[in-house]
Amino acid sequence: MELKEKLISSFMAFEEQIDIHSALHDVRTSAIKNFESKGFPTKKEEAWKYTSLNAILKNDYSVFPKQENIIEFAEVKKYFLHEIDTHKVIFVDGKFSSFLSATTHDGLDVCLMSSALNKPKYKMVIDEYFNKIASKEESLTTLNTAFANEGAYVNIPKSKVVEKPIEIIYFSTGKEDALMVQPRNLVVVGENAHVQIIERHQSLNENPVLTNSVTEIFAQKRAIVDYYKIQNDLQSANLIDNTYISQKQESRVSVHTFSFGGNITRNNLNFYHFGERIDSTLKGITIIGDKQHVDHYTLVHHATPNCESHQNYKTILADSATGVFNGKIYVEKEAQKTDAFQQNNNILLGDKATINAKPQLEIFADDVKCSHGCTIGQLDETAMFYMQQRGIPKKEAKALLMYAFSNEVIESIKIPELKKRITKIIAMKLGVNLGFDL
Repeated sequence: MELKEKLISSFMAFEEQIDIHSALHDVRTSAIKNFESKGFPTKKEEAWKYTSLNAILKNDYSVFPKQENIIEFAEVKKYFLHEIDTHKVIFVDGKFSSFLSATTHDGLDVCLMSSALNKPKYKMVIDEYFNKIASKEESLTTLNTAFANEGAYVNIPKSKVVEKPIEIIYFSTGKEDALMVQPRNLVVVGENAHVQIIERHQSLNENPVLTNSVTEIFAQKRAIVDYYKIQNDLQSANLIDNTYISQKQESRVSVHTFSFGGNITRNNLNFYHFGERIDSTLKGITIIGDKQHVDHYTLVHHATPNCESHQNYKTILADSATGVFNGKIYVEKEAQKTDAFQQNNNILLGDKATINAKPQLEIFADDVKCSHGCTIGQLDETAMFYMQQRGIPKKEAKALLMYAFSNEVIESIKIPELKKRITKIIAMKLGVNLGFDL
């Protein structure tokens, strides 16, 4: 049975297991009908022109884990930001792990999506926010909506400054021959509140994993949200990450995406403005090799005046790796005084590496400052020669140039311990000791 048919046939059993009389019944039913009509995206669609899912859809994925798997903290300690104290919301094979999680509430409302979706005390928040900014048409998002049950629910109260970062980590044990998981996250950040969140998906062995994740983030007036995605999985893992962000007046939201591992990674990142003087930041570093594939698809929808957005994506491709950057800035007629910037820089380290870049501007306002740029090239041979003449070996010179290329994004990380962790990962990816005091 093909995966599409398997998912459709599993839907009724899934809903009966949850609650067929749930208030979300109509939402889920509409979502599965959309997926049934459209199916998995193909390269015939403009948005998926450079990314094919055919190879990964051939696996016989288990849609629901057969048992609750337990892992020891020592097995996964290295994946946590253990240098500092954090709130931890941890899932193993799609199921919440109370053993690995640590959420001292500290005035926060952090719980499971399964609780938020099914308990009366959360009904008001769910009615107002769940599935309100996520696409009702994009097939993989609607597939996630149809099966939405587990994930992280984070509600930051008005004026609350969360002192500790929140880590949301999804582990796959590989106990199944092949596993598909569909986590759903909802993050609501109240007026004048501030939160830092780190999200990671991590496989623990080489069995194939397909993750179809959806995250909705709502930033209220003057809220500040710093969101970091660490994608450094095994090459048997495939990730489709759909993130939708709603911003109100004077809010500031930044999303940093670090793509270093995995087989096929697709990041759909969508920002929507609902107020003036909003600031949106989208930054990313991609360093991949072998036959890895990373696709960044971004949208910033400027609908209101006096707002800013800044996009800066750096990509380094080796071997036969493929990168995609499809970034779109959309400025409506009412969005006067918009200041939007988009930059995509790429380095190809070999003749077989490929980058497909498509920066886009659609502007309907006449008083704006919008720019986009894209560069594709190789390392500067003159700079390499200069460094080697001063006693720096070729391998280290090459690594230093690539680190300098990425540094503009690294320097914008606001959690010092995370900045050190990302620097270490980059050093490992480049195969050198960069000599920093980490």
